[in-house]
Amino acid sequence: MPNDCIMCDACLPECPENVITAGDPVYVINPHLCTDCGNCAEVCPTEACVPIDDEE
Repeated sequence: MPNDCIMCDACLPECPENVITAGDPVYVINPHLCTDCGNCAEVCPTEACVPIDDEE
C-alpha cells in the first residue's frame, strides 16, 4: 500500500483472502494472492488500498 495508509484496520476484515498484513510502517497487500475484489478499496478512508507489486 502507498504511504497514505493510516493503519486504521478498516480493510483487514474486508479481505476474503486474508492477504493484507501489518507491515512497517503501513499495511501490505500480497499482490500474488490478491484477487482484486475491491472490498478493501471500498472501505479505505484514504484510498490507499492498492497492491504494490514487489517485482517492480
